[in-house]
Amino acid sequence: MKKMIAVLTLITISCQSKEKESEQLISENKEPVKMEVEKGLEIATFGGGCFWCTEAIFLELDGVKKVESGYIGGKTANPTYEEVSTGTTGHAEATQITFDPTKISFGELLEIFFATHDPTTLNRQGADVGTQYRSEVFYHNDEQKKITEDYIKVLNTENTYGKPVVTKVSAASKFYVAEDYHQNYYARNKEKSYCSYVITPKVEKVRKQYSDKLKK
Repeated sequence: MKKMIAVLTLITISCQSKEKESEQLISENKEPVKMEVEKGLEIATFGGGCFWCTEAIFLELDGVKKVESGYIGGKTANPTYEEVSTGTTGHAEATQITFDPTKISFGELLEIFFATHDPTTLNRQGADVGTQYRSEVFYHNDEQKKITEDYIKVLNTENTYGKPVVTKVSAASKFYVAEDYHQNYYARNKEKSYCSYVITPKVEKVRKQYSDKLKK
């Protein structure tokens, strides 16, 4: 009996230890991953469907220093485009934007993000379907989190889209830069049908609606 009690005690301690470890991991996942950035610059990370579209849009804006297409929010290390496209890695296609907040604010980037994709369709943007095309904002600090959550509340309160916004708001995890052929894709492939029919209208909308925010 004493031996059985000792074994049960060891099992209980082991389980409690694993639970604490699990809780710690969950807690850590709630905090954004720290990223190195040039002094005076900040980072914003958005998932809004195909990253070819979002990259092209943000490259137009004054104050945006760099835009990288990549994968974020998943469980697989160093995922490939083929792996992410299966929808099983948990990653979203996303763009990571390095910007100068003295020229363009996170709030302005957020406004353009919401204006150039449909944040009411779950895991889908047009014909692109799957969790990798979900609408999600990956915040890098508490200020970005609050601005995003407050903005979504306004959109829903004003019923801007006629339907609830389903955009997720998550702490930024490790961002994996996509393969070279995905970078600056629109500029190099404007003649392709996807670019002509899907991306060009979005870019033209930004140029017209946000003309005061474009690169000179």
